[in-house]
Amino acid sequence: MEPPEKTPLRKIPSVEALLQDPALRRWDGQVPRRLVADAVRAAVQETRAMLARACGAEMTAEAVRREILARTDDAVRRAVGPHYRRAVNATGIILHTGLGRAPLPGRAVRQIAEHLAGYSVLQADIASGRRDRRDARIEWMLQQLTGCEAATVVNNNAAATMIALATLAAGRETIVSRGQLVEIGGSFRLPDVMAASGARLVEVGTTNKTHPRDYEQAITSETAAILRVHPSNYRIVGFTAEVPLAELVGIAHARNLLLIDDVGAGALLDFSRFGFSDQPRLPDSIRAGADVVLSSADKLIGGPQGGLILGRAHLIERIRTHPLARILRVGKLALAALEATLSLFFDEATAMREVPALALLARPLADVAAQAERIAAAVRAAVHGAAVATIEGASEMGSGSMPAQPIPTRLVAVASEKATPDDLASRLRRHEPPVFARIQDGRVLVDPRTLLEGDEAVVVDALAAALHT
Repeated sequence: MEPPEKTPLRKIPSVEALLQDPALRRWDGQVPRRLVADAVRAAVQETRAMLARACGAEMTAEAVRREILARTDDAVRRAVGPHYRRAVNATGIILHTGLGRAPLPGRAVRQIAEHLAGYSVLQADIASGRRDRRDARIEWMLQQLTGCEAATVVNNNAAATMIALATLAAGRETIVSRGQLVEIGGSFRLPDVMAASGARLVEVGTTNKTHPRDYEQAITSETAAILRVHPSNYRIVGFTAEVPLAELVGIAHARNLLLIDDVGAGALLDFSRFGFSDQPRLPDSIRAGADVVLSSADKLIGGPQGGLILGRAHLIERIRTHPLARILRVGKLALAALEATLSLFFDEATAMREVPALALLARPLADVAAQAERIAAAVRAAVHGAAVATIEGASEMGSGSMPAQPIPTRLVAVASEKATPDDLASRLRRHEPPVFARIQDGRVLVDPRTLLEGDEAVVVDALAAALHT
């Protein structure tokens, strides 16, 4: 039998000894001792479990001590540092939900920093000094950009759908094509939202085909509205048919019903220039005669999280005064960021240049490929013998926007004989700032398409450190 002092668990120092280590004493005066002690105990337990599984059985006592100190240091940093912080998106998913979806335009960040640090105008009228509507500025901008009569904003598009139905169709029927009963993100299911709003769902058509007669035959004296939902996170192709918006408007208005159009991602520009099809624009819905139009503010518009509600003035006023409006309203940070973002769309060229989500989408493949080659060359120079290559690949818009429509890109593919792809990806995420990549075919893939200014050097450093470890 191995002597007790030689067993792996005997290599673990006491908590008190670890707390006296200079590597942790540097936190004295900066972090409460209780937090450091808790982090040490957690690190000891994690290391004990690792050794008990025979992982690291060959580690020396000094290596075990360093492992615990590293885990402790990481835990302390996470405890006292900001969780909502900068990350590098090297996944190639432009609207990455886990990484905050659309990166904010510089103009939005500057407006928040320069004007919202102290008191700020939110819902006070400058001329009269009286209380005013907090959404008045956003309404005016959307009137200019889309031609709508009125508009308001809530905290996301699911909220926009909920309050519109609760206001305009509660207790009555709303007709929806069966092929448009979407589920997004595992938590937004249209039938559930409709039930919660008080509207009664009436499904028409089939999964792949819905005709005008399907809507017409479903209308009763209990019908309040027809709801069109753009299936933004999936596509049905092949033997399909759906009723154009203008025809749906005609069916609804001929019977004194409302037409509610949920366009999902909320484009203000024409995305066909990038080869993307079937992406409805907010101005098109307004021109087609939709009574209420719903969309996200943070997907194809590229602003903060929000839900836009546009349409006829008397309907928007009813929505604005519904009890849910106060529950779902947005705060000054989101309003300021949305104002700054929308202002960029008054000039299309400015929007394409300064809205990061649009600029990343529009990046020429040659530009992305050149950056991929620079990254690969820099990593090979930093790590002798590193298995780094560039390969063809595809980026995507993400967050349910423009599904099944890949964007050509050039990837940096990284592999190591000393670490699994999961280990390499984990090391990249533990870098500061964390770098998020993707894994495919046994390699870690870095997609330069989603790198922002200053990210390239971070990616090179993170890759070099991960391969050196």
